[in-house]
Amino acid sequence: MEVIQAPQAVMPKIANGSMDIFKGSYVSFLNLQDSGQKIKILSDTLQGAPGIAAVVVPKDSKLQSAKELKGKTIAVNSLKNLGELSVSAHLQINELSPQDVKFTVIDFQAQIAALKSGTVDAAWLVEPFLSAAQQGGARVLLDTNTGPTESLPIDGWGSTDAWVAKHPKTAAAFQRAVQKAQRLAATDRSALAEVVPKYTQIPKEAVMTMAMGTFPTSLNATRIQRVADLMHEFGYLKSKIDVPTMVFNGPEQ
Repeated sequence: MEVIQAPQAVMPKIANGSMDIFKGSYVSFLNLQDSGQKIKILSDTLQGAPGIAAVVVPKDSKLQSAKELKGKTIAVNSLKNLGELSVSAHLQINELSPQDVKFTVIDFQAQIAALKSGTVDAAWLVEPFLSAAQQGGARVLLDTNTGPTESLPIDGWGSTDAWVAKHPKTAAAFQRAVQKAQRLAATDRSALAEVVPKYTQIPKEAVMTMAMGTFPTSLNATRIQRVADLMHEFGYLKSKIDVPTMVFNGPEQ
């Protein structure tokens, strides 16, 4: 298993055979598909839930509602990705557009300091950084896992059409193994607390207490289609994507 931060670094590894299956955000999967890559989704791993991601402001900020973000600078961890997309959906229902704010890239680890220094007016944070910001006095202005983005699918496992066509039984076995792991994750927080620290910098104690999304135990194209539709609506994709054509249905056992 290899950790890769930039999604654009995945496809060269797929092409040269050094990587077969990868985990990533659906925004990344759909961007790859839109660019001409043929992606197959093997498993849905995380859906959003209230409390796991939010736009926060300093405790003494005059901002009291999303409508007041017009003309403000919002920190996100990357542009044209999940943070900007979900914030944009909430701006829209508050009669604003993404062009009414300035999104700027700041790593999650540095966003709290940027808030305190006044470099940004607000920041989009996910757990455990969200809890850390709140403990330091930051105030939640907007929970981005409610309303138009409630239960929005976040990430999953995928591969390419070519690899899945060549290795359908292996892909199906992987799919079954992930579904088993998903059932465990959905019901046993202590199991997560043992595994998550091995692949992230999140300590065991934080895993036991922080807000988490939900762990789907089935692959549902209709859910993921919501992400594709939002991306198309906000101009992230050149054309509409039919997610059911991207979903891998393993051979009958």
